[in-house]
Amino acid sequence: MTAELLPAVPKSAAPAPVPPAEYAARITALRAAMRRRGLSVLALASPENVHYLLGLDHMGHFAFTLLVLPRSGPPVLVARRMERHTLRAQVPHVRHALYGDGRDPARVAAQEIARGCPDGATVGVEAQTMAFPPAVLDRIRGALPGLRWADCSTLPARLRSVKSPAETALVRQAAGISATAMRAALGTAGVGVSERAVAAEAQRALIQAGGQQPGFAPLIRSTRRLGQEHVSWSEYRLEPGEGLFAELSGCVHRYHAPMSRTLYGAEAPAAARRSAVAAHAGLRAARDALVPGARTGAVYAAWAQAVAEVTGRRPRRHHCGYLTGIGFPPSWVGGASVLGIRSGGRTRVRTGMVFHLMSWVEMSGTDRPAGYVVSDTALVTQDGCELLTRDGPVEPVPLGATDQPTGATDQPPAHIAN
Repeated sequence: MTAELLPAVPKSAAPAPVPPAEYAARITALRAAMRRRGLSVLALASPENVHYLLGLDHMGHFAFTLLVLPRSGPPVLVARRMERHTLRAQVPHVRHALYGDGRDPARVAAQEIARGCPDGATVGVEAQTMAFPPAVLDRIRGALPGLRWADCSTLPARLRSVKSPAETALVRQAAGISATAMRAALGTAGVGVSERAVAAEAQRALIQAGGQQPGFAPLIRSTRRLGQEHVSWSEYRLEPGEGLFAELSGCVHRYHAPMSRTLYGAEAPAAARRSAVAAHAGLRAARDALVPGARTGAVYAAWAQAVAEVTGRRPRRHHCGYLTGIGFPPSWVGGASVLGIRSGGRTRVRTGMVFHLMSWVEMSGTDRPAGYVVSDTALVTQDGCELLTRDGPVEPVPLGATDQPTGATDQPPAHIAN
């Protein structure tokens, strides 16, 4: 095991996505929360939290990585030795405790936790993340029998829920990339075109427009598989009367701005047209209800009521949106636990929150289920709600015979001609 602290930022280091002072303020705020909880050390493993507090942005999190944050003194990053060059370039202001291949990272992590914890002290642990294997946590605990342990998985998530101006700027950039990629995807789609061909254009546009690989690959599939929520393209070619569902997100410094659209040909079934009207009505209602001070349950109720007024029945969808922002593969939601806009939700909406606001409606057609989905990234402002993927910096262009912009959601198209 080696440990090092490099005080100077290398000249070749890329500019930080947010000002260095903001990272320091985040750590200060988290340490204040630690003092209130009586924690001597906080151990965080999710890539999103490490990125939020330090700015580390790489794909090496498949190997165990742990941020050990004592109540005072420099943070410590336990990581695989192979990542040392990346750590020196991106996070030279923290101490690096490195382990070699074939070595147990739990031993190194236990040593670093013990530095800031006298016997009887309490360690806060981010236990509810796939990035912290239970077996590793068990070995750490076994090596430190004199300490107490508390699950503090939600502690940093609360700080991350409200975006700073620097973070909002990154989400806006991602929103512009999302709109560009969506136009590329829907401009390729048509009867007889494969899902793979649409996905290829979406991926190309995401990168060419300036984005990183997002947490999710674009989700591109026929509406015959609409309910298979996290599957993507195949070689299947769209048939007449079918719709194409596309959900994607631009990614800038790991900040995301998801959006989704549904494209039908000129022969869209009646159930699909009705689903489209309901989905757009629901999105407008949710947008109008997403204001500072509102409860998430009230936003869901507004969405459900608008959908029911069109369809004649209350939707059974489990949510109509969720918090988003920082995300690493395999997700753009920021971790395993998702704060959704759900029925009965008690979370209070605050200025600076960013949601993926989603209106998903499925109805029964004559020969197959018909559905329509439309969603946008929504920023809660002092005055209400701004749909960033609709009003982003990239100008929308007409699609097909309806002259309906990809980004515009106020006037729902019943279908879009190919």
